[in-house]
Amino acid sequence: MSTAQADSVHLGYERDHSSQYTGASNSTSPPSARFTPESDSDDESNSEAPAGNNKFEQTFQLKRSNWSQEKKPCLASSSQGDYEIALAGPEKHYRSRDVRRASDSTDHSFKLYTSDEERAIVRKFDRRLVLFMALLYMLSFLDRSNIGNARIAGLTRDLRLSSSQYEWLLTAFYITYILFEWMTLLYRLVPPHIYISLCVASWGLIASLQCVSSSFVFLVILRALLGISEAAFGPGVPFYLSFFYKREELALRTGLFISAAPLATSFASSLAWVITKLGEHGPIAPWRLLFLVEGFPSVLIAVFAWIYIPDSPGKAVYLNRRERKVAKLRLRKGYGMEGQSTEKRGLKWREIAQTLLDPKCYFTAMMFFSCNVAFSSLPVFLPTIMNEMGYTPLASQALCAPPYLVAFFVVLFTAYLSDRYRNRSAFVCLHAGLGAVGYSLIAVAGWRRWGIGWRYAGIYLAASGFFSAITIIITWTINNQESDSKKGTGVALLNVIGQLGPLVGTRLYPDTDKPYYVKGMSICAAFMFLVFALSLGLRHVLVRANGRSDVACLKVHDDDDQGLIGGDSEKHRPERFRFML
Repeated sequence: MSTAQADSVHLGYERDHSSQYTGASNSTSPPSARFTPESDSDDESNSEAPAGNNKFEQTFQLKRSNWSQEKKPCLASSSQGDYEIALAGPEKHYRSRDVRRASDSTDHSFKLYTSDEERAIVRKFDRRLVLFMALLYMLSFLDRSNIGNARIAGLTRDLRLSSSQYEWLLTAFYITYILFEWMTLLYRLVPPHIYISLCVASWGLIASLQCVSSSFVFLVILRALLGISEAAFGPGVPFYLSFFYKREELALRTGLFISAAPLATSFASSLAWVITKLGEHGPIAPWRLLFLVEGFPSVLIAVFAWIYIPDSPGKAVYLNRRERKVAKLRLRKGYGMEGQSTEKRGLKWREIAQTLLDPKCYFTAMMFFSCNVAFSSLPVFLPTIMNEMGYTPLASQALCAPPYLVAFFVVLFTAYLSDRYRNRSAFVCLHAGLGAVGYSLIAVAGWRRWGIGWRYAGIYLAASGFFSAITIIITWTINNQESDSKKGTGVALLNVIGQLGPLVGTRLYPDTDKPYYVKGMSICAAFMFLVFALSLGLRHVLVRANGRSDVACLKVHDDDDQGLIGGDSEKHRPERFRFML
């Protein structure tokens, strides 16, 4: 197609990503579009299309253009439906069998994929990657917290454990868990499919071996080793997911992953009830059978994880060649890669040091610490608390499930809204307040000797509050770091400080405080109120940081207007990084 055959209609690209059309004839303006060059096709040899077929005669032509004294892209359209794109650069010709439907072109470049392709790939990652990681986290949380169910199934009686010794079983896990939080950074050093598989196999084997424990010393060693294997996996998964998703997509996917914890707790209570019932008259003690049945499946799934887990978007086995390419391209941003770094695998130590000195990281770390005081204590003590309310051990196991099932759906809904409105602080405040009210209700009901129903209702509020707050806090930490090295360091710092919370939380419910545990519930309520205050403080800090960035950007634009910077600098200036509030 020659330009003489077409009535030219120019599409001007504005800096705010909007489009203006100016016509030289009565032809209508086409909608804004993203185009995919035919080089993306598997067949690059069809430079000649069948004659006489207009559908195959759509032609792309790149030529030099000087529009409004500046090199700008333009779009020409003919009445026959052909398109001509004029861009700065040497003259090239492309023929395509069809023009892929697209939207939202940017001033940096044409995006080389359609929105339909992008949505399809995101859905595949949601179904294949996120749900599988949630399954692994559910198994790890199951193996971590089932000691609470084992306690009322006869563990403390058979091993003659005191209340203090039981607390040390919980504390030993979290001591090693904290000491090995730095292993989050290994997601950048070791191929994830190898690293995650080894983690899953190790905690599954260690959790299974708890069933042969014959003494307090042997069991406390196994709990410490379990802490190492789970520290290597769980805390780094949101960081790993950031390799595949954009900032505004990450909260929901982190929510899907974190929601496996309340689902695991709900499932654990129901499964513990079944196993305890079956093991009452069997040759194996119910608590030993519980450790074996809930631990060993992880060993089998580790083999599948080795094959199934991708190291990066471009290596997912369940994507075809075209999808793998789009999965990488969609993460591009002006300042580099949004979800995945353009740098080679490894760490930048200067960026690690900058993150360690960043005060904003300590806000989220202290919020995570406060949430974990509540998060770590309730699952392992709830069966005991329900038992002390007057229910039988079997009824206690069953009644533990519904609050966590409700929390599962609340987490997903909260994460969806947080992504939709691109806001983190409002949802952290909301759910921190909800958790604080729940714990306060449990404490006041125990202090005033109200009915059991009040205390049970408070458990619903508390579980929904701290699980949702934790989801958004983790996502918030990753969102406000620019590079993979900073993201990994931020997550590691978040967990090193945050996981000190369980050292407090697991010691809040001594036997001397039963059956109401007013002191422990009151302390958890105070920490959830602290999360509320810290969230407001961090939002204030981020608003000021974005304001300073805006002022600096305006100064650069002023310099452009005064001719202090070259006229083409706007095209090449990286996109400004803004903190998510």
